[in-house]
Amino acid sequence: MDRRAIRDAWDDVAEAYARNRDPDGADSALVGDLLDELPADPVVLDVGCGDGERTLARLPTGSIGLDFSRRGLELASQRVPHGRLLQGEMTAMPVADDAVDAITAYHAVFHVPREDQPAVYREFARVLRPGGQLLMTLPGGRFETVRRGWMGGSMFFSAPGRKRSLQQLRDAGFTDLRTVTTDDPLGSSTEFVFATLP
Repeated sequence: MDRRAIRDAWDDVAEAYARNRDPDGADSALVGDLLDELPADPVVLDVGCGDGERTLARLPTGSIGLDFSRRGLELASQRVPHGRLLQGEMTAMPVADDAVDAITAYHAVFHVPREDQPAVYREFARVLRPGGQLLMTLPGGRFETVRRGWMGGSMFFSAPGRKRSLQQLRDAGFTDLRTVTTDDPLGSSTEFVFATLP
């Protein structure tokens, strides 16, 4: 799927995805762990925020939600009125250099073609302040596929494998990588990674 098709696919499934995600699932507690590591009144960027209830709603007032899907952002504007919302791609985010203290990216990066994922991690490093923190879903397998019937639509998934993803984060400048596995809101176990930008 090309970028436009992926965006259209997200617009098509945004409401079904919001309905099917438990906003209080076990992986939501990781946001609290992240916030414990941040300075007072941090600015956090939630990449792939969707409807906002999963992560953006748990972040401090003034946090930023970024999503590719216009429909997802419309839902977020209703559900998280204190969030600042931006439409854009992860490979070229409309965010200034050194603008945020932390990034969350739940179930987001593996919807970008795997050859473009290093650019995503470089963008994360660009917008984070020194000492900034990243919390993201870590795709475990190596795959590139379109799943038909996913949330009533079709969705693109792509990952280069766990080891390669971790190396790409290191190549982008991240250190102190720490992984944790927890249940996700769609009923399976998912690995997340915490990382620091020195």
